Formats: sequence, C-alpha cells, structure tokens
Amino acid sequence: MTETVANILIIDDEVRSLETLERTLSFDFNIYTASSIDQARQILADEWVQIILCDQLMPEMTGVEFLQEVREKWPETIRIIISGYTEAEDIITGINQAGIYQYITKPWQPDNLILTLQNAVNLFELQRQNELLAIELKMTADSAQRIINARRNRLKDAYKDDNGIIRAKNSPMDHVCDQIRQIAGYDVSVLLCGESGTGKELAARALHYNSLRWDKAFVVENCGALPDELLESELFGHKKGAFTGAVNDHTGLFERADGGTVFLDEIGEVSQAFQVKLLRVLQEGEIRPVGATRTRKIDVRVIAATNRDLEQEVREGRFRKDLYFRLAAMTIQLPPLGERRDDIPVLATYLLEQAMKNLNKKVTGISSEAMECLKTYHWSGNVRELQNEVQRMLVMGKENEVLGADLLSPRVLMSVTPDEQQEMSLLSSFDGTLKERIENIEVKILYETLVRHRWNKTKAAEELGLSRVGLRGKLERYGLEKVEQLPAAEAGNS
Repeated sequence: MTETVANILIIDDEVRSLETLERTLSFDFNIYTASSIDQARQILADEWVQIILCDQLMPEMTGVEFLQEVREKWPETIRIIISGYTEAEDIITGINQAGIYQYITKPWQPDNLILTLQNAVNLFELQRQNELLAIELKMTADSAQRIINARRNRLKDAYKDDNGIIRAKNSPMDHVCDQIRQIAGYDVSVLLCGESGTGKELAARALHYNSLRWDKAFVVENCGALPDELLESELFGHKKGAFTGAVNDHTGLFERADGGTVFLDEIGEVSQAFQVKLLRVLQEGEIRPVGATRTRKIDVRVIAATNRDLEQEVREGRFRKDLYFRLAAMTIQLPPLGERRDDIPVLATYLLEQAMKNLNKKVTGISSEAMECLKTYHWSGNVRELQNEVQRMLVMGKENEVLGADLLSPRVLMSVTPDEQQEMSLLSSFDGTLKERIENIEVKILYETLVRHRWNKTKAAEELGLSRVGLRGKLERYGLEKVEQLPAAEAGNS
C-alpha cells in the first residue's frame, strides 16, 4: 500500500448507495462522490484521482461508456465498474473498450471491496513508476554521454590545482604532488609506495585525472583481498561454465578499463603464480578470460601500490624482478602522517567537514587543545586512523559545540612526541625525592660536560656558566674529583 492516501471517485445516482460506499471507504481513502456523469467530469477536471468506482446503470450513459471516455482523457486512472447486473456482454465490453480493472457485483463485501481498491492503488503506483522508468530509458546516447562527461569533468577539476591532496603550506606532500604533475601526462606505469592509509589511491586518481586518459574509466582492485582464482576472474574476466558458479560471462576490470587506468592496490600481496599471469598481460597487452580460447587486446595504464619494500622482496625472491620493473617505470614514495605533523590540523578540519555532511551533524570545530593532541600522536594508521578519530569525536560530541580534548581516544589523549618520550625515559630512570632527582641530573650534566672537554675544567666551567671555584665545589660535593681522569698530557690545563 502507498504511503500517501489515494483519491477515489465514486459515481452512483442512488444517494443511499453513494453514502454507504463513502462511509465504508473513507477511513482508508480520500473519497470524492458524484451522483451524475457531469459532476464526475468536473471532479476529474479539478482533482487528481487515482481510482474511479462507477455504477453501471447511470441515467445519462452506462458506466462502461463513461469509463471508455475516461480512458481517452485520463488513461492513467484505474477504472472499476460496480453493478447489480452481471450481463456477460457488459463485462466483455467493459474489458475490451473501457479497459476496466475489475467488475464488482452488488451486494459487495466491505473487506473484499477495500482489498480490491488497495490492489488497484498499488497497480496505479506501479504504472507511474513504469512510466518514469520508460522516460529514463528514452534518454538518447548523446544525453547519457553528456552526463558522463560532466561527471568526469568535475572529477578532473577536483584534481586540477592541488591533485585533491589536502595538505598545509610547505608540506612534505608538495614533493609528491610535484611528481604527480610531472609524471601524469606520460603514459608510463607508476608504483606508489607507502604505509597503509597514506593516500595511495588518492594519488592514483590524481595521476589518472591529470593524464590523457582522464575521460576514460578508472577502476580499482585490491589484490590482497582475493585468492588467485577470484583475482584472475575479477581482472581478466571469465566465460560461462569456466568454473563452478560461473553462470554467466563476466567482463574483467582490464577490459572494462580499456583506454583508461587500472589501479592495482596491495600488489605486493599477490602470489608468484599470479605474478606470472599479470606479467604476461603487461608484456603482451592482451588478456584471456578464464575458460576462453581467444585473447583480447587491451590498452590500459597500470598504476600499482604497495606498503611493502618491493626491492627487498625482489632481492629475497618473493617478487619477480621482471614484473617489478614493468610496474615501477616511475616510483612515488608517500610519507607517513607522522612526518606531516603540520598537515594534521588541515586534514582534521577537512575530515570533520566531510564527517558532518555524512552524519548530518553540525559542530563548531576542534579545540586547540584537542588539535595539539592530534599533532602529538604518532598515527600508525595514517590518514585513515585520523579519519576514524575525527568521526568518533563528532559522534561523541554535542551538536553546535566545539569538540574538546576530552572526546579523544585515550591512546591519542595520552600520547607524547618521540623527543618527549626520550626525555620521559631519561627522567623515569631516577628515583628518590625531587631534590635527589635534580642532583642526579646535575651529576650527569657535569660528568658529560667534563668528558666532552677531556676534563678541562676551565672550558667546562665556561660552558656551564660557573666559576672554576664553583665548578670545583660541585665536583667535590658529588665526588667527581675522585673519577679517574685522562693523562695530564691529553687533558691540558686543569
């Protein structure tokens, strides 16, 4: 049944019958009534009616004759005859000429009548959906191509100026973007290297949409997610009956991307057996679907990505050298987020805007304290982990308020920089009271300075801002005068 209440027009010259029908149906439908054909015509002219329920014996004309007129003027309206007479000729005429949906006889049962009308309403909605679909299918090939081209142009514009890579001024990613601009226009294979979540697919799209193939297909396959058999079928296609479950021919991604770009993510995960098959495709420029006897020529640019050290994999015999050089005509290294700390505020702000759109929730931003914590964290999961953290903050935060540091995950909130970690490790090695710990630090500083100056107390005192007497007093206090010194000839004046 439809979500909106359907409009039904009841036509009957008997007032009592009209009132009974209206009373029975008004709970489920929006009812209009007419006691004459003229009234019915006026209602149809003024209102949008989905169903007509018309008595067969009307003074002006029969119900079938009127519904034949309705069929010509309002063909989408569902037409139903209700009558106490069941002449076969009338029924046949109604079906053939008036195109009636159903012929209901009197006396009628309320439940059966309501069910019939509900089915008629469903039929009306199906007809409308079918009409809309038919209109869409009448779209010309030129119109469809214009829409596709417009979408591709929008994607090309998105990667035009900054390659779609969000970053701060003087970011390490500037070098990556410069490489993309330099390489994109040349039809060579590219290997993107970097940790998971550093934006390798984003870089691949930038390469495609800044290339001469930008108006052709860009397809993606994660090579590490499928076993060899499925990966071969997914990339190269298969014929019907090639294996159990192959009930239809399947066009592979290489063929679908003909003229465009294929992005093979996690290429370092494929087996050596599949490496041989992929190498053959890249060398010969043709594919053979699983179960097929003939090969098919393809013209694609291949961009591959990996989080492994493929050169090391080649040296250790796990990755074919000839395939490596086929894939790595050009190589781009993407830095981890931990080396792009100035990019984190820009990225976090962008990711927050995207999350607000996706989750339909508004906040006023991220607090400076929270942003400092985000900058401090090491982000082993890179941008993808940052995206998850920002989304978590948005979900946990209050609408139209700033997202504070209290919304951060404990691992992010309690994180420290590598320098701070080193300092904390140094300080944690001291035990005792604050005074005792400070003295221990002072001893280390004095000893390190003297060793560095080869126990030349004059130079050590100058560096530490102490007099020779003051330095000697500290050395005596901490027992450093007793430390074995270098030979006098090497130590110089002391």
